[in-house]
Amino acid sequence: MKTTFSLLGIAIFLLSFTLNAQQPMNPKPGNPTVDSILAKYNLKPMPSAPTTEQTFPVIGQYQSSDNADMKLTITIDETNKGFVWVDGLPQGRVKAILKRSPATYKIPVQKTADGKDVPEGTLIYDKDANVIHVLLGLPFNDENPDAVFAAPAPTEPATAVVTKTKGNKKTKEKVKKVETWSFTGTKIQQVTATNQ
Repeated sequence: MKTTFSLLGIAIFLLSFTLNAQQPMNPKPGNPTVDSILAKYNLKPMPSAPTTEQTFPVIGQYQSSDNADMKLTITIDETNKGFVWVDGLPQGRVKAILKRSPATYKIPVQKTADGKDVPEGTLIYDKDANVIHVLLGLPFNDENPDAVFAAPAPTEPATAVVTKTKGNKKTKEKVKKVETWSFTGTKIQQVTATNQ
């Protein structure tokens, strides 16, 4: 019985130390060192986590500056945040790959779900001006992606060389005409209603 009471007393004694360690320590007022530290540094609230739209500003809907009926919608891929889907192109739904954060994308050569061929291209969103530029038909420039938009648009279709090999047979080269297609538009701002 004595050992039970002594073990219970030791447990209560240790528990009281644990509970006292949990209490915040309030400095005594009038301590000049503590007062000078508290006067110099103020705790500010933590910023909220960035939203998906802030991290990937290209996401949204865009209205063409040339054709009022043409709109592009850009959504992020659910499985890989480095890809976006571009809907509204004449070719169909196209996948673009993030090359430079926050909003420079390469559109690789691909086939759409409808079976249409999409040539390589560039997609750049200017966050400050709220303007998107899309150009298909010219290769992506890794060193300076903006250069494809600065160059004048070619008057005749660009050519691409297609090579085919079968076993040890000679390769045949065909010249395939690739037409350029461009889109420039502004982002449609989403307005939400608030209670006042």
